[in-house]
Amino acid sequence: MASLARLRSRLPLTKSGRFAPFVRSLQTSADSTQLTQSIPEDGSTPFSVKLHEDSFRAYHTETPSLEVEVTKDSLLKMYKEMVTMRRMEQSADALYKSKLIRGFCHLAIGQEAVAVGLESSITKDDMVITAYRCHPFAVLRGGTVTGVLGELLGRQVGMSNGKGGSMHIFTPNFFGGNGIVGAQVPIGAGIAFAQKYLERPTATFALYGDGASNQGQVFEAFNMAKLWNLPCVFVCENNKYGMGTSAERSSSNTEYFTRGDKIPGIQANGMDIIASAQAVKYARDWAVSGKGPLLLEFVTYRYGGHSMSDPGTTYRTREEVQRMRSTQDPIRGLQRYIEEWGVATDADLKASSDAFPPYLLLALDKAAKEEIDKAVEEAKASPVPKTEDLWTDIYYKGTEPSAMRGRERGEVHVY
Repeated sequence: MASLARLRSRLPLTKSGRFAPFVRSLQTSADSTQLTQSIPEDGSTPFSVKLHEDSFRAYHTETPSLEVEVTKDSLLKMYKEMVTMRRMEQSADALYKSKLIRGFCHLAIGQEAVAVGLESSITKDDMVITAYRCHPFAVLRGGTVTGVLGELLGRQVGMSNGKGGSMHIFTPNFFGGNGIVGAQVPIGAGIAFAQKYLERPTATFALYGDGASNQGQVFEAFNMAKLWNLPCVFVCENNKYGMGTSAERSSSNTEYFTRGDKIPGIQANGMDIIASAQAVKYARDWAVSGKGPLLLEFVTYRYGGHSMSDPGTTYRTREEVQRMRSTQDPIRGLQRYIEEWGVATDADLKASSDAFPPYLLLALDKAAKEEIDKAVEEAKASPVPKTEDLWTDIYYKGTEPSAMRGRERGEVHVY
């Protein structure tokens, strides 16, 4: 009883003087999922694992199931994609520091489980739109590493022909890369409106960061999406810092999954790839089943600064970053699952031989490095856009005017 009294003395009080109910906190370990059955020999046969009981929190809805089915193939595929995305971003970091990439450049090193987990649980017909930390999404949504790096370098091989840069990369089912803070959220609601209008069984995932969460247009989009019951999942990538300001200093309510008023929400561990994928599966099923919008908050972490101009150490300590790298890294977490569950050994993951069965996806680290190194050279070898290319890609093809005026009245281009 004495210990209970001590516990109660530490609990917060409500305005009425009563003890506030105990709320479990989300855990963000990258390797807390447990294997619950033996792994089959075949790479495509599902087997069951169980997520940590605090992998999710819910607001006005149930949490996703902790029981998840995965396969050897899916785990190895996610590992390869995460490793490739990280190496791509690291190469962009090196190219920027070599002054080959100019302007704005925002990297997603540390947040790979969000992009890869999202892509693994949606279809190619679903739509995705995000802010400026967009490079992994662009590749996973049908682009190429060469196309992304070429765009960063301002070369013709870039996904926007070298004219968009880091924040303006698109595919038919990926609406970018957007540079205006929070502006992509109402656009995402508009895409979801089109999906509902066309009666398509698909969902839109509109991503934004904790730094954009206080934008008025974000709440306006929430309201319209709920009013019209749109199949839109609003995804907050909460990496703890909006530029150089911590979430606690900028937001009175840091539980971003509860900010939708009448829109239900899910908070998920964004450092465990299996938890991330399960949360997205739940969110997509919710949206396409006609239940309307949903808020999904991923609690994640970026290792670098907000952008390449931010060292990322003036508002947090180097020890904090190193602790996250060493204890909660999403790639290391998945690697631990693969090794401990017997999906593949560490030697398999780093092997150089191609003589093993394809489903093991061996030599993943080596293959990722070779892919990125090749893409870097291809991007660097591509020429910069021609002067006449400045007149193209202004209008949707087939809708151009007969002529376009340039910087001066006499500078006119005739199509």
